Amino acid sequence: MAASPSVKSPGTPSIEELISRLEEITSNIENPDTGLESSIGLYEEGLSIADTCKKRLQEARKKIEVINPELAKILPETPRTKDLFDSES
Repeated sequence: MAASPSVKSPGTPSIEELISRLEEITSNIENPDTGLESSIGLYEEGLSIADTCKKRLQEARKKIEVINPELAKILPETPRTKDLFDSES
């Protein structure tokens, strides 16, 4: 089976890997032994990763809307998903 164009590039972390890193960052920031400067650096890294995740999820939603417009209409919309999928940042 040929690889589809949606397959991630080599060296590009998957969304699951990014989420795992966010969880790791959260644990590190919550650790009282983590210094202020380290916490700030981790926080900045987390913001960047969260932005990447948001963009990828927006792209995935757009693909779903193209592939199956009817399914896209019934996907649950909450204030959180509305912000996630409708904002173009």
